[in-house]
Amino acid sequence: MNKLNSNTPPIAEKIDYQVVADAGTRNDPYFWMRLSDEQKNSEEQDEQTKKVFDYLNAENDYFHNVMKPTEHLQRKLYAEMTGRIKQEDESVPFLKNGFWYYVRYTEGAEYPVYCRKKGSLDAQEEVMLDVNVMAKGHDYYNVVGLSVSEDNSILAYGLDTVSRRIYTIYFLDLSTGKHVGHEIPNTEGYVAWANDNKTVFYSKKDEETLRPDRIYRHTMGNDPSSDLLIYHEEDETFYTAIEKAKSKKFLIIGSTSTLASYYKILDANTPNGEFKEFNVKEDELEYQIEHFHDKFYIVTNLNAPNFRLMETADTQTSKEFWKEVIPHRKDVLLEDIDVFENFLVLSERSNASTNISIIEHATNKQKYLPLEETAYTMFTRDNYEINTEWLRFRYTSLTTPNTVYDFNMRTGEQVLKKRETVVGGYNPSDYKTERMWAVADDGTKIPMSVVYKKGLSLNGNNPALLYGYGSYGISIDPEFSSKRLSLLDRGFVFAIAHIRGGQEMGRNWYEDGKMFKKINTFTDFINCAQHLIGQGYTSSDKLFAQGGSAGGLLMGAVMNLRPDLFKGILAQVPFVDVVSTMLDESIPLTTGEFDEWGNPKNEESYKYMLSYSPYDNIQSKAYPNILITTGLHDSQVQYWEPAKWIAKLRDLKTDNNLLCLRTNMETGHGGTTGRFKVYEEIAQEFAFILMISGIEN
Repeated sequence: MNKLNSNTPPIAEKIDYQVVADAGTRNDPYFWMRLSDEQKNSEEQDEQTKKVFDYLNAENDYFHNVMKPTEHLQRKLYAEMTGRIKQEDESVPFLKNGFWYYVRYTEGAEYPVYCRKKGSLDAQEEVMLDVNVMAKGHDYYNVVGLSVSEDNSILAYGLDTVSRRIYTIYFLDLSTGKHVGHEIPNTEGYVAWANDNKTVFYSKKDEETLRPDRIYRHTMGNDPSSDLLIYHEEDETFYTAIEKAKSKKFLIIGSTSTLASYYKILDANTPNGEFKEFNVKEDELEYQIEHFHDKFYIVTNLNAPNFRLMETADTQTSKEFWKEVIPHRKDVLLEDIDVFENFLVLSERSNASTNISIIEHATNKQKYLPLEETAYTMFTRDNYEINTEWLRFRYTSLTTPNTVYDFNMRTGEQVLKKRETVVGGYNPSDYKTERMWAVADDGTKIPMSVVYKKGLSLNGNNPALLYGYGSYGISIDPEFSSKRLSLLDRGFVFAIAHIRGGQEMGRNWYEDGKMFKKINTFTDFINCAQHLIGQGYTSSDKLFAQGGSAGGLLMGAVMNLRPDLFKGILAQVPFVDVVSTMLDESIPLTTGEFDEWGNPKNEESYKYMLSYSPYDNIQSKAYPNILITTGLHDSQVQYWEPAKWIAKLRDLKTDNNLLCLRTNMETGHGGTTGRFKVYEEIAQEFAFILMISGIEN
């Protein structure tokens, strides 16, 4: 590596390495940057590890030097963003099994305090976990999967202190505040309690691929090394987990791939019994199940691309017994259901919008929750009790802060429980949100959600940030972000491109943006950028693009296709070395994603993936300003993908624009933990964009 000083970008050494596949061989001169977990975590660095760490640190030094003139702006942005957060805050309590549960934050604290009250909100508070105390001495600390036994006495939770998404499960006696039993390592961090209050089920991960592939049964007090393997998912494209039905009558093992679902069920009162197959495993049959009384509801794609609702007796669960409750609708995607004693709640998606409808069991009458805006997001949350008329849901938009409502399903009464406080004052009417439609190359209309401060002139002179994802059928819905105000108040337009590959417009929207149609994801984003420019919201000299993970793949692809459209690119934990990664089944997540990208062991898939893989399509030409971010311990997108990508970009690009890599040496895919600490990195990213925009304050 040639590193003159921190004022000079480091030039990575090139060492020929042939990546061999049946369909072709490629030279990868930066393959040497790949380290094993053992190398990364070893206290004594071997020669290769030192070389890689020296390179990553040199890139960090260069980035910090580039950003030195913005240090005052970074501090200002950090103060703005953290200053909008209510220091002492508390979530809306929800009722579960006789206790009210909530999370609160104390002034200056980075982490949550998990609490509950028995029977009434006037009861004495019980602190279950104060993560601020637990996290002392740790650079990274992530608690997940809080789950309380049916007798309300034992709390199970998962803990990751490395940022590799490998969790150790702990058990806490809530009456004494002391840990009990044995910790269980190398898990997903979640448990399902049987009704005997001493048996739990959990999923373990393959230590190399990190695929959750085994379900174990554990009895409190026993050594986990003697836990019984209940289910092993041998198909490497499937991931397995276990949960308990809302009815509390069944434990449910779920094993899912991109295109198929498989379930096994067991009476929660007989945890030592044998799990029964719900339906035989079938290719391309997707479904999810929810128990109610003596039957199961089934949300399924069986002869229904947008899914329909069916039901079957809980004693006859195979497919031939399923009966239709709600038919397939061509223009409505059925995403989920919530079951109550007297009502059934449907979570739906139509025309790029989320909707919630309620059906009364007795009358079969259906009504929809009222809407407030044209571009918004609403979803149900924290509905654990069956015997209630009240539905808890959340609402937000690009201008409306996160809001919690309770809705009376019988009377229609709607009660505002809480709206996120923006400290220092915030007036939604100062901003405007719009839903607009770009036109794709093939004539398809692509929805966009846009927000900006009122008074903006559509003269093409406004800086803008366009965000996109477009993979896995994940919909990127318009939600409020107080940190975004630091851009909007400086004249930025912010837009979300709801491109194909997500599911905003139904299941076909996903199907048309994956596998051999993946190019649609990239061209849709380009069309959205062109629409913003064409309508006068911005210009190519003021437009920035942002995406992370698979959205980082999007960033790499669009800047190879149309670098002239963008002033700058923010690529976060980007998945950019598509072919090499998908060829290597030892890398976490690879096998489970063959149905998303294709399997490059097949020649047709290999060639198609190679045609858009960002790393493989870098050319000697001018590129925009680029900031790439990654985490050394990333389990989703390994750090070496962005590291190799920047090295190759720097070797081939012909421009003098900024090209920077920031590697957090302590974290993984999700970045840092902590309520305020995360804003240090966001302030840095915003400062990068503002610096390039010529906005100094």
